[in-house]
Amino acid sequence: MDNTLQRQRKTTKVGTVVGKKMKKTVTVRVERQVRHPLFKKIIRNQKTFLAHDEYEKCKVGDVVRIIETRPISKLKRWRVVEIVGLAATQDVENEVGDTKL
Repeated sequence: MDNTLQRQRKTTKVGTVVGKKMKKTVTVRVERQVRHPLFKKIIRNQKTFLAHDEYEKCKVGDVVRIIETRPISKLKRWRVVEIVGLAATQDVENEVGDTKL
């Protein structure tokens, strides 16, 4: 099959939301592990991506899946597909702190 006829798959990544200071935009940190070619030690690399969050459902600390998309703005080329894991809420910590023995 010719390469021009093949449909390219869009890349997906899983990361943690670290910032939510813009409308409909979240900052997602994606970590990956690579092995050093000479020393064979496993190194953790991290990179941040700006992702489009249409419905503004993401919170800081959520684990989300992002997918490559067309350029939405100068730096946004990713879109939030789903929220994989929710952030630990502070309400539980406040309730535990309020109870006195």
